[in-house]
Amino acid sequence: MSNTIDPIPTYDVVVIGAGFAGIYLVHKLRDDLGLDVKVFERGAGIGGTWYWNRYPGARCDLESDSYSLSFNDEIEQEWNWTERYASQPEILRYVNFVADKLDVRGNIELNTTVTGAVFDEGTDTWTVTTDTGASARARYLVSATGILSVPSMPTFEGMDTFAGEIYHTGDWPHEGVDFTGKRVAVIGTGSSGIQSIPVIAEEAASVTVFQRTATFTVPAANRPMTENERKATKRSYKQLREQMRRSQVGVLLEPGIGNFADVDLRVVRGELERRWRGAGMSTSMVLSDNLRSIEANNYTSQFVRDKINEIVDDPAVAKMLEPHDYPIGTKRLPIDTNYYDTFNRDHVSLVSIRDTPIERFSPAGIVVDGREHEFDAIVLATGFDAATGALDRIQFEGVDGRLMKDEWAEGAKSYLGLASPGFPNFFTVTGPGSPAILTNVIGSIEHHVEWIADYISYLRAAGITRTEATPEATERWTTHVAELAAMTLYPTAASWYMGANVPGKPRVFLAYIGGLHNYRDRCEKIATDGYPGFTHDGGTGLAARAEAVAAEV
Repeated sequence: MSNTIDPIPTYDVVVIGAGFAGIYLVHKLRDDLGLDVKVFERGAGIGGTWYWNRYPGARCDLESDSYSLSFNDEIEQEWNWTERYASQPEILRYVNFVADKLDVRGNIELNTTVTGAVFDEGTDTWTVTTDTGASARARYLVSATGILSVPSMPTFEGMDTFAGEIYHTGDWPHEGVDFTGKRVAVIGTGSSGIQSIPVIAEEAASVTVFQRTATFTVPAANRPMTENERKATKRSYKQLREQMRRSQVGVLLEPGIGNFADVDLRVVRGELERRWRGAGMSTSMVLSDNLRSIEANNYTSQFVRDKINEIVDDPAVAKMLEPHDYPIGTKRLPIDTNYYDTFNRDHVSLVSIRDTPIERFSPAGIVVDGREHEFDAIVLATGFDAATGALDRIQFEGVDGRLMKDEWAEGAKSYLGLASPGFPNFFTVTGPGSPAILTNVIGSIEHHVEWIADYISYLRAAGITRTEATPEATERWTTHVAELAAMTLYPTAASWYMGANVPGKPRVFLAYIGGLHNYRDRCEKIATDGYPGFTHDGGTGLAARAEAVAAEV
């Protein structure tokens, strides 16, 4: 008999990431199920996306009282949002407030990046390895790595020769950056560029924006929250949350007023004008078929282009800022504060790199079309390797030595965005194929965490030690997701929804667009029916009955 002690600590569940999802997983699995949970987080603090994204002007594009957790009444009632759209510092304070209320920090190991995970078919467990040398073993592995957690870094020639500072909006210095008196370049006009450019322009001596693709954006009309508003929201949170769960996108946006062919365009124009002044994302939803009809979309798109020309003084600059490359709403619609107005400042200029791309970086700056633009600092607002980026950077080895990066080489495939065949006992929160990126992601996170916890509870009660998504169910779901997307204008845009912003990434639509409400119903039915689409090994009794139900379905 051996007295050898296994040097690898063992847990019931290992979680990767300590953002909203990781924190809620600890609470749900530890406090509700009594499981031993270990979280590995690469950052020096919790918060996920909101820990890293500290660029000037960073804030949420959903209203604060919607972009918050709903499972704890005490947290809802104690926390007070200060603005209609919360800024990054306030959201990070909120995340830490939640973590303290739930007392989860003891389960989280910071400054630790998960580098690999191998499934042991003999014990039906995962062994996780990290960059610090720490390892852990667990029956279940859950990825809570986030949708927008890996910056997409460009590879311009000569970047290492630039004598000034280079910053990426997705990995901003935590001590902040002082641009006072500096000549600053910003490359990229997606959401992070649109939020940061006006703020940087308030400090810098000059700002030059390098734009490849003009982006639709609408005014945020952000403002402080009043005490009366906070009290009213807290009184009605229960009803509001239920309405959000039963909505298309998990947040209460203003609905459309009808299809393009059926409504009076004078009424449409008036409603667009009203929403432009303060309805945020709902501005693009005046026409109910805006994402299905190119005629409807063209009308809404032209309205925004007209607004750009009203706001921007220089007709040539306004023309460059007009988006023509994609239908409005088929990329994430940013909301902004004074974005277009910023181009009326004398010290702000716009350079189109659509027809004359950046040739290279030089020690002094950036060279475009043979001309050298000199800068003291360069900001890369080039977005993220979204949805799958963090997963691709971890060496997941499943059954028969298969690697997830190889299985997903032609595009990510998962069942419900929650699990993938060949990788037993491994779950993904807000994974590819889920509705998360087209919804209020907090609502999707809560649903995924709760569904995963319920399923683990079911497995443990049945004595099932191994489960995985079947190839057939995964293929059906992936096909269904693609078919729904094909019924809309979404695939016509070269968006990060399609992975189009990352060179070499497969072009696969990464989101279920059938709506959060329909997705929740489908997941609930799958649970009620004994989890068809999953294999169940290692259990008896209840497990056998679950398999029988699954086979019938």
